Amino acid sequence: MAKYVFSFRVPSGYAPGAGTLAEWRAWFGGLGSALADVGNAVTEYASLGEVGGSDYRMAGYSVVSAEDMDSALALAKDCPVMRVGGGVEVGPVLEAAES
Repeated sequence: MAKYVFSFRVPSGYAPGAGTLAEWRAWFGGLGSALADVGNAVTEYASLGEVGGSDYRMAGYSVVSAEDMDSALALAKDCPVMRVGGGVEVGPVLEAAES
């Protein structure tokens, strides 16, 4: 099974609400054994180059295991950021060859 990075992006002015942590915990729990690394939230950020415009910002990341890109996208579709106008960037992890 391949690993995929989920990069969570939220609108620039987004602020978490009282139920946000519980919502994320429930979603992570629903991923079950597909969740390879829960990752971390990002509270401060900076960017260089073109990263999708200033309307959105990085909010965190996770790593999941999935059969293919379509399976990874299916896991991401119910992510809490989707309900606040954000999105999830999904990409396969390419393991670096050991030297």
